[in-house]
Amino acid sequence: MLPFVLGLQRYANIFNYKKIMKNFLLFLLLFSALAISCTNNAQKISQQEMINKISVIDSLVNDCGIPALQLVYHEKFNDVCVVSVPDSASFMDNDVTANSIFQAASLSKPVFAYIVMKMVDNGEIDLDKPIAEYTDIDRFEDKEQACKLTARMVLSHKSGLPNWAAGPSSEEWPTSIISFKYPADSCFSYSGEGYAFLQRAVEAIRHSTLDEIARKEVFEPFDMPTTSYRWLPQYDTLALPGFNRDSENRGTGRHPRENCAYTLRTNAVEYSRFVTALMEGKGLSKQSHKEMLTPQVHAIRYADEHRDCDSTIYWCIGIGSVKPSDAAAPKYYWHWGDNGNFKALFIFRPEDRSSVVYFTDSAKGHDIVTPILQQFFGETLPISDWINN
Repeated sequence: MLPFVLGLQRYANIFNYKKIMKNFLLFLLLFSALAISCTNNAQKISQQEMINKISVIDSLVNDCGIPALQLVYHEKFNDVCVVSVPDSASFMDNDVTANSIFQAASLSKPVFAYIVMKMVDNGEIDLDKPIAEYTDIDRFEDKEQACKLTARMVLSHKSGLPNWAAGPSSEEWPTSIISFKYPADSCFSYSGEGYAFLQRAVEAIRHSTLDEIARKEVFEPFDMPTTSYRWLPQYDTLALPGFNRDSENRGTGRHPRENCAYTLRTNAVEYSRFVTALMEGKGLSKQSHKEMLTPQVHAIRYADEHRDCDSTIYWCIGIGSVKPSDAAAPKYYWHWGDNGNFKALFIFRPEDRSSVVYFTDSAKGHDIVTPILQQFFGETLPISDWINN
């Protein structure tokens, strides 16, 4: 069955709630007719439940003053896309649609991790060989420690490196000295710097740029035409600006170089296609897919302070997971993105293969993590505390 896609679009000054809800109900009736024809017994969100959830999402966006939100809820037989803009968004210069482009921030990392695992399948790279066998270690202060780093350590954030040696969009970053925060492979230490080191190896192996590799391995196979690690011409009209907590427009931001840790731009519809493909293991061997979804390290975010919210958070290859102590396998897989004035999140539940992807153009975008997850998964998860506190 073809996926059912609904766009609920609210625009400042031209919002017509009755007309939109009428069309929304017609779409839902179509979805209901399609769902009835299916013999699958998986529980689905009902029409009224989805109407209620969209109402809650709109209220959250209004109450938090988030300029724009894109959200895609996916389950086996349908995709629902919600585009929400607050009623008071007179400060928005351009309309927000399902095609609008957001900075994905750290949601860049799972795409890159998937690419590395495809290269593992091809025999191009080994998860447990030193990355120094593929590229130089010139920027590292401690060369002995740098020679211990492997792709597995980097992708599961066990490199011992800081997040960044310098601001990654700064002029000095490419030549800045990288110092270790902890010994390699000793503990969880979230690091974009480690990912950038591995990116250099991947580009050296393929003799191609990151975006060229990603287009071949991910964007084209999974129908993501406006997703890119670099600025595309269509972003001149599609890319949204980011807003700080005072609702000040801080611009779209143009990153000076492609970086696998934070420069991806996309929308919720296209990124949701990637999440579905990733979780189904499309394009990967069974072994590599299993490897990606296997917890590698207990993700105590601050090594010197074990918080309650850390207790069930583990990191796999390129993605996080929520694994209760009594569970044999993770109950959820997830990742968050934070580029300051752009916040994003995806979460996937293997039990029923449902997922939520959302993007915001606001520094307040992670204020809504808990209520969003409660709406679609019916329980409170430690993700918000892990991210925000």
